[in-house]
Amino acid sequence: MRRRFKLAIILAISAIGAAVYFAQNSPARSNGTYKIEQRVRHDLASNGRASIAVYLKSQADVNAAYGIQNENARGWYVYRTLKEHAAQTQAPLTRLLQSRGVPYRSFWVTNVIFTRGGTTLVHDLAARSDVAAIEADDASKWIESDEVAKTSVTKTQSPAAVEPGVVKVNALQLWAMGFTGQGIVIGNQETGMRWTHNALKPHYRGWNGSVADHNYNWHDSIHSDIDGDGTNPCGFNAIAPCDDHGHGTHTTGTTSGDDGADNQIGVAPGAKWIGCHNMDSGTGRPETYTECFQWFIAPTDLNGQNPNPNLRPDVMNNSWGCPAGELCAPTTLQTIVENTQAAGILVEVSAGNSGSACSTVEDPPAIYDASFSTGATTLDAANTLAGFSSRGDVTVDGSHRLKPNISAPGVNVRSSINSNDSSYMNVSDTSMAGPHVVGVVALLWSAYPSLKRDIVTTKALLQSTANPNVDVVPDQVCGATNSATDIPNNSFGYGLVDALAAYNGYTPPPPPPPPPPFTRPKCVVPNVLHMKLAKARAKIRKRHCGVGKITKKHSSATNKGRVIKQSPKASSRKRASGFRVRLTVGK
Repeated sequence: MRRRFKLAIILAISAIGAAVYFAQNSPARSNGTYKIEQRVRHDLASNGRASIAVYLKSQADVNAAYGIQNENARGWYVYRTLKEHAAQTQAPLTRLLQSRGVPYRSFWVTNVIFTRGGTTLVHDLAARSDVAAIEADDASKWIESDEVAKTSVTKTQSPAAVEPGVVKVNALQLWAMGFTGQGIVIGNQETGMRWTHNALKPHYRGWNGSVADHNYNWHDSIHSDIDGDGTNPCGFNAIAPCDDHGHGTHTTGTTSGDDGADNQIGVAPGAKWIGCHNMDSGTGRPETYTECFQWFIAPTDLNGQNPNPNLRPDVMNNSWGCPAGELCAPTTLQTIVENTQAAGILVEVSAGNSGSACSTVEDPPAIYDASFSTGATTLDAANTLAGFSSRGDVTVDGSHRLKPNISAPGVNVRSSINSNDSSYMNVSDTSMAGPHVVGVVALLWSAYPSLKRDIVTTKALLQSTANPNVDVVPDQVCGATNSATDIPNNSFGYGLVDALAAYNGYTPPPPPPPPPPFTRPKCVVPNVLHMKLAKARAKIRKRHCGVGKITKKHSSATNKGRVIKQSPKASSRKRASGFRVRLTVGK
């Protein structure tokens, strides 16, 4: 079944494209109007005001994070570097907005400020040398309202104990070895989650078996109406996980769901999940997506305070896209994804559902090199590539990058749904394929802790061990790669993700050699004659010797309290550690 995969950030063209368009207009370049994206101009012309994202020219460099071995230190480094850079470089711009009484929200995950204003404000901002681009922060619906409704609820059907997609990626073999994703945290940026669902609740990090604590485990970036209906089924600023659509409950189930009975729907049931709500009933905007990425890098309490990067997830599921065909600039989320990866979070993204034509992986964030993009296969023996699964190569940004990276089951996937705590549903979409890959990452990292947050090695391992036996009907050539003869190719990437092959294909580094056995240092008796007793004691101990019997003897006034004799005398001879030196002290 072919489906349309949509996310809506309404952005007309990139600032780069605008710059080219106005290249010959020197007045435009001198006053910065070339930085103003076309959709913003349209909003100003139509309404006199526009909601805008102001991207600053200066962006923090966090590449040094890749060399930090301690995972907590790495997270804090990225957080502090990004936040401090944003605070410093945004200060002049925020002072301007404050002086005009203009409300705004600033973010550090990428150096951006969101605000709303009229023509004068927009042009004044564009004229600033520290501003790189001004893009629209318009809202649009990216999940079609009938996506879930078209599929039938399977609650009354007899479920297979383990879902076929879980079996297909060879997760059961790792379960049998004791690796179920334990110790790994999965982040999901979605429509929300019905956290009380029987298959999700036991695996929610905010549930300890008796009490729920949503601090650092849930964030709602929907603070007011976006879709125009004035309300939201979950309310705004929800303080507990809630799914206003159903999509997020389904994808979360595939990553780690299991009700402990007959519904083993998740690839990594031993992992824990946390979530961020980034849409208003399927309608989002750049500001809400940015907020969720930022929260995942440094989760906060329910008041948005006390960020703690130590609590960030290990891997993130992103079953959504930002269509360039709907005026989204190709580079809109690029820096955000790159900074998230630098923090040690593997960013998995569904490739999209615009296939079967070539160059249909065209939507951020799936197009980026830092994104691990997933296509969808069926559950048949041939692993047939789904007709709706988007193909590469990536042409929208001129990179001709190979995409997708990998594929996973995405047709007729049964998982949890938000109708009630025991409802399940079958859905077909690359949105359903991506969570399988996220679960495999969790399995692999629980099996090999040395791989955790080593994103480059993990991606290479998953690609090199993927099952290349994926059938494309008919064979196709996309971006000069032939689906029948070339691995990788721009139809299904390297192949079907395979947890067991990845496990077997990795050789962990040898453990560090044991430290040498401890050898107590030798005693070398020092000369302490004529020293005060306290100093003599200290010098003896510094030489790894002990102080033996102390005898007091009458002496001259000059030697009172001083060492007048020691036994043995000072020498270079090495004796056992703690060898006792006897002292005679004048009195």
